[in-house]
Amino acid sequence: MTDFTEVADGVFVLVYPTLRVNCTLIVGDTGALLVDTLSTRAQARELGDAAARITAKPLGLVNTHFHYDHCLGNATLAGPSTPIWGHPDCVRELRDHGTAWQRAWEQELLPEDEALAREVGRTPILPPNRPVPHRDVVDVGGRTVTLQWHGRGHTAGDLVATTGSVVVAGDLVEEGAPPAFGDAFPLDWPETLASLARAVPADAMIVPGHGELVDTEFLGIAHEELAALDWLIREAHGDGADVAKVAAASSLARWGGPGLREAELAVRRGYAQLDASTANTLG
Repeated sequence: MTDFTEVADGVFVLVYPTLRVNCTLIVGDTGALLVDTLSTRAQARELGDAAARITAKPLGLVNTHFHYDHCLGNATLAGPSTPIWGHPDCVRELRDHGTAWQRAWEQELLPEDEALAREVGRTPILPPNRPVPHRDVVDVGGRTVTLQWHGRGHTAGDLVATTGSVVVAGDLVEEGAPPAFGDAFPLDWPETLASLARAVPADAMIVPGHGELVDTEFLGIAHEELAALDWLIREAHGDGADVAKVAAASSLARWGGPGLREAELAVRRGYAQLDASTANTLG
């Protein structure tokens, strides 16, 4: 049985064992907010049961971004009038491209976990119905939760939820694994983390998308590594350097195979950003 752990007054975190996804429950006087909803109907039912053991108050939902492990539980957990907050990019990807993404996610997962892959492929998609383009302040039963977009990073639409000193950062911050760059913007991500760092309190407790809770020192180190990768990509692009060689020279190489795969994705996506920027300038 997976349960929530209270990490601050009225704030609870559940670390789901599959992919070590963090889900955060924020409880107010008359309502509650659940940030991220896991990957499948079965996982979402477990999550809902765990939340019910903490509170019977009505739930609102937040998706930090559109990836399956953070939002495919929406349809299972939401009722007809449940508010679901998310960035417009999250809404757009799930609404307009959700079926295509499901096929891609299923194929990606098949070699590792066929049962999970099939379940992800048939889970109903419910996009957020409360878009947050930049910032919104949500009253959760008398408790304030700020939802904010700081810029492109892990995806184009990463939403951060903050209440008191607890900051739910989603996959903008990764603990215990290299950052994931499949849909990322590696040349924007460092400034997005810098914006986040400026916004959080010095004693912030940061809930990453996966792994253990971290602090502002960890956030600073993550920013430095992403900034170094940004400059490595820019310099290598100017020299026409080979993607694999650039990836091997990055700090992500310390993670071995997984780090090198993500580093290559980062370099390719960074090169594509720079190529597009050059084309626009020339045009």
